[in-house]
Amino acid sequence: MSSHLTRRTVLSATAATAALGAVSAVGAPRAQAAAPALPNGTSQDKVLVIGMDGLRHDRIDAADAPHLKAMMREGTYGTSLLYAGPMAATSSGPGWSTLSTGVWPDKHGVRDNSFAGKNYDRYPGLLARIAQVRPRLSTYAAVDWKPLDTQGTVTAGADAKLVLDGDADGYTAHDATIADRAEAVIREQNPDVLFVYFGDSDIVGHDAGAASQAYLDVIARQDAYVGRLRAAIEARPTYAAERWTVLVATDHGHLDGGGHGGSAIEERRTFVLATGPGIAAGARPIDTRLVDVVPTVLKQLGIPVDPAWGLDGKPIQERSTDPFDALHGSLTTRVDETGIPASVLGFTHTPPRGWSVINNAMGTGGTTEWRGWAFATDEFWSRTQRDQSRELNVRARGVFAVADSDEWADTAHSGTFDSTLVTPAYDVTGKSAVRLDFTTFYRQEGAQTAQVLASFNGGTPTVVKSYTSDVISQPQSLTVPVPAGASTVGFRFRYTGTNNWYWVIDGVRTSTS
Repeated sequence: MSSHLTRRTVLSATAATAALGAVSAVGAPRAQAAAPALPNGTSQDKVLVIGMDGLRHDRIDAADAPHLKAMMREGTYGTSLLYAGPMAATSSGPGWSTLSTGVWPDKHGVRDNSFAGKNYDRYPGLLARIAQVRPRLSTYAAVDWKPLDTQGTVTAGADAKLVLDGDADGYTAHDATIADRAEAVIREQNPDVLFVYFGDSDIVGHDAGAASQAYLDVIARQDAYVGRLRAAIEARPTYAAERWTVLVATDHGHLDGGGHGGSAIEERRTFVLATGPGIAAGARPIDTRLVDVVPTVLKQLGIPVDPAWGLDGKPIQERSTDPFDALHGSLTTRVDETGIPASVLGFTHTPPRGWSVINNAMGTGGTTEWRGWAFATDEFWSRTQRDQSRELNVRARGVFAVADSDEWADTAHSGTFDSTLVTPAYDVTGKSAVRLDFTTFYRQEGAQTAQVLASFNGGTPTVVKSYTSDVISQPQSLTVPVPAGASTVGFRFRYTGTNNWYWVIDGVRTSTS
């Protein structure tokens, strides 16, 4: 164990209660206890991560939230959807584990609030990771949902932490206390990385629902805490010489009537909001995912990501170069689908420049949106039918390609779904091998087929990979020898089936050697 891990300071729930004394009805402590002592920070690059439990991002616009809205103008704001069962429930255990580790539940192992199967030894939380690779950084965590501490999800590795019980004084009081203590740490000490948790948004979401005025009110209260913490940063006497990044994110959404854990879009809503050096103002990336918090923090701290860590995220400031994402502006609304709101823009049959779709063997009729390979977003595609595992498409980002014979066959049709997605021709002159990388999500059933084919110099395509069993949203890498004299290669993704399942492709790229 490093020396960094042995110098942690803990203000326990009991000590905190004794130090604070009575708590008023509005949650403001009558007496302010001293903040836990931190070792002096060593970096001019500093990060504050604010976690707001169960905060549905589409309710921020309706709330009195000037500080969050200012951050949206000043920084980068990306929204996305979570998984659902059987990968994991849309609950706090999996959500905070995903945010803190930078990997999806199929890696970190937390599928519900029991934390059974957690794999933090292999995929540690953010502060534990920092303690391993940059132990001289000064780190602080404040939480009042105890499993974030007792399970090792968030506070592990922190030099000092505030942990409140969350059942004696009330959650509103704890949000206020956490904000007070974090503000004091920022103003009076020299931390490098802070994780500050506000839980009242989730409690109000359960009690009153996300469609309630009470939910808007709690967003406003937490927004005020955000403003106080940002003001404390700017009031630091050393602020001019420091480079601060502030991130705000959540672990899951809430139903209009309250609650979460299931597969509804409202339960799956998450966001990552970031301001800081090198983070574009006013950017609205379509490819953000919750796993992006950790690599964003590491980049801002100047800590290179080791590929051996197996992170699933990428820094939020990295712009997408995926050709499918270029289609976002041309996406249209539903045609035959009835479960997708008419306002949701989410699909097109027009491929990116240089790509094509071959449908000369495609059956006739069927659901218009899925007649051959289509290009869609997670929200549009997963709304077609809940609980058929479309929610597990977590490693696709933004716009992806999908062949869905199941949805196609829901409308009158004849023949077989038989469609081929064709890449541009890539230069392989003088190379011995070409490598094809992509992300895939495939579910196998019956006689359906899924093949990757390669064509050199426009010749007859040959099969280089066939899928015969499920691949649940995983990166793929295929290396194909380049024949002597070949100058170009094109790849094809051919899917056939009728009322079977589907095949998703995203993030296609090639390299040569």
